[in-house]
This record gives sequence, C-alpha cells and structure tokens, in this order.
Amino acid sequence: MISRLLLLGATGDLAGRFLLPALAESLAAGRLPAGLQLLGAAEQDWDDARFAEHVATRLREHAGDLPATARQALVDAARYRRVDLAEPDTVAAAVTAFTGTGPVAGYLALPPVLFPAAVRALGAAGLPPGSRIAVEKPFGRDLPDAQALNALLAEATGDVAEAAFRVDHFLGMPAVAALLELRQPGGVLAGRWSAEHLARVDVVWEETLDVEGRAGFYDRTGALRDVLQNHLVQVLTVLAMEPPATSAEADLHRVRLDLLRAVRVPEVAATRRARYTAGPSTRAYVDEDGVDPARCTETFAELELTVDTPRWAGTRFVLRTGKALATDRKHVALHLRAPAPAECPPGVERVAEDRLHVPLDGARQAGAGVAVHAPGERSAYSAVLTDVLSGSSRTAVSAAEAEEAWRFVDPVLRAWAGGEPPLLEHPAGSAGPPGER
Repeated sequence: MISRLLLLGATGDLAGRFLLPALAESLAAGRLPAGLQLLGAAEQDWDDARFAEHVATRLREHAGDLPATARQALVDAARYRRVDLAEPDTVAAAVTAFTGTGPVAGYLALPPVLFPAAVRALGAAGLPPGSRIAVEKPFGRDLPDAQALNALLAEATGDVAEAAFRVDHFLGMPAVAALLELRQPGGVLAGRWSAEHLARVDVVWEETLDVEGRAGFYDRTGALRDVLQNHLVQVLTVLAMEPPATSAEADLHRVRLDLLRAVRVPEVAATRRARYTAGPSTRAYVDEDGVDPARCTETFAELELTVDTPRWAGTRFVLRTGKALATDRKHVALHLRAPAPAECPPGVERVAEDRLHVPLDGARQAGAGVAVHAPGERSAYSAVLTDVLSGSSRTAVSAAEAEEAWRFVDPVLRAWAGGEPPLLEHPAGSAGPPGER
C-alpha cells in the first residue's frame, strides 16, 4: 500500500471539505498504512506549521464528529511544500521531499484547467515505480480534451494503466455501491430489473445550495459538466449495466464500458437547461462574482437517455441536476409499470403506488459550529483515497469509460453552445424550470 501521498491543491476547497476529512475518517477506521506521510502542496508560501494549523481547522469544521485522536494523527502526518505548476522543478522537489523511499500517490485536487500542467510536471519528476496519479473530475471538457488528457497520463505513467486513477467519488458512495444489491437473485426487485417492469428511471441530484463562492470555476463548467456528465452518468452505469461475470475489477470496467456504448440521447431538442435568478435569500447567478452572463452557463441540466440493449428497450432514463432549488433531492426514482411491492428492501422508499425512491446521499448533521456530511460524500472520498493508495480501481473510471461518457454528451454541448434549446430561467428557491419532473 502506498504510504506517501502528495496532495496538489491542498489548501483548496475540495481538499478542505472532503479529502482531509476523508483521510481522517480512513485513519480512524484503520484503512490507511501505518506511517502515512501527507505532503500538502499549493502556491501559498506556507511552512509545515501553517499547513498543520490549516489541516486542524478544516477537520474541526468538517470532521468534528471523528475522534480527536484520528484528527490529530492526520495533523501530525502533514507537511507542506510550495509548488508552482509553471515551474516543474518545484513539483519534482515535492516528490522527493518525503522521508524514505517507495511509490508516491499524486492527487490532483486542482481546477481542471491545471490538470495538464500538473500531469506533465509529475511525469517529468520521475515518479518511483508503483506510483499513481489521481485526477479529479471533470475529466476534460469534451471528447477531444479527454483524449488529450488520457494521452498525457499515458506518457507520464509510462502507459501503465493502473498508474492513472480517474476519480469519480460517486462510485464510492455507499448508497451507489448498494444499487448493485437491488437486483441480486432472491431480492424483492430481482425480477423487475428490465424495461418490462420499469417505464422510467430518474437519477436526480438537486441542491438547495447555490454556487457557494465557486462561481469563477462554475461559470466555465456548468451543471452538465460539473455533475451530470460524470457523477450521474456513473450512477446510470451501475444501475443499468449487466452484472459482471466475476468480482474482478477488469470485468466491472468491461460491463460499465459496454453500458456506456449503448447510451443514446434520442432528442437533443428535448434536453433542458436553465439558470437561477434572484430568490428570497439568494442573488441571481449572473450577479455572482466571476460570472459572465454572455456565457449562458447553466445551473440546471436535464437529459433524457435511452439504453440500446435488450434489457432496457422501452425504458426512459432521465438524469437531472440543479443548484439553488427548493429542496435537496438526491435519489434514484424507479417508475414501475405495475404497483410496487408492498415490502421494500432496506434503503428503498415506496413513495407512490408505482414509484420507488432509492436515496443517494447520507444525512447532514450540524451543531456547535461543526458541519458533517456523512455517510455520503465524505465516506465516498474515504473509499476513493483507500483505493488510490491500495492499488484498486473500483472507484476509478478507465480511460475508455472516460472517453465514452463524452460521446453522447458532446452533441448536447454543441447544441447548447449554438443556443438550442433555449436557456430557461427559474427563481432561486423554486422547484426549477417548467417542464416534466
């Protein structure tokens, strides 16, 4: 197991809200190697003491429910180096700053625009054998961009497939992993997992939160690239793929890729996009610092898909995400053609005679200045980091999967860039733009 973790972007929001708390959670659970070395790297001119203070503060804010001993263990393991991606020598110096020898895991908790420079710098640093590079999402802006990033990763890792780890933390969310159990032989839904019984499947990730000060990043990304093309598409693969022949990770990636190759967007004109205007307690998206209204960036995105396989011929799949909406709704909705079973398996809610909901996210808790997001996304990142360090790829996306997920999204992006369909608007705090829900 890799015991030397280089966290690029260690002072940023992703690291502070999710990665550092997830590392502390994994330490508390005993899933990380003894003697873990955490080397934070970013552009700030900090020293070890300043970074340790930062780690302690972020853990108090976002992991206050974890044992103090686990949080302190991470603080004690943390060291820091300043890096400038425009100066690859600074990255090379960080790679060699660890104590002892052995492979290094380089985790890119960076804005996507910096991924190419970071991958090149890590490749030039001469990573020790067995090292891995973990790249956050979104993986590229479109298919050509994803292909170019895959080529850079192949060059930086010597074309060793397992050395590149394309992160999608939704694959590590406990509720997403549990979706596989819904169709297991003998289960309540085992005989209903096909178009014969399911008329429609919705994958929904709607948030009451607005862009939370991330407008500079978000305005160049949008809801489709930020959540739907990666996270919700990965949930779709878990839902609709054929069961893998074995428990081997290669078989898992094979059936996920087969599913992605069968996905179609039958009508681009039927897709929906919108952005929020001012609401009772939220200013309009276009008034956020860093937003260029002329970009027409969407904060709400919805695609209707079909899956061209015998199992799913006739089932509609709807993927929807949005910010600054009336309620947090994060679930898979199963619309059955006949009444749902009276007895539901654990983790499934019967919300109507013919509809079941499977929640995707754990409850949030807050108190005494502590904000805890568990067991959903923090636990997901704990699974991701454990996989990165252990050599597993269960919560990673393969090179082919990353590219295939863009194939059916690219035509939508081109149409939206051309103004079709029109960009709708809805007040912040409302249910979203008009249309089918």
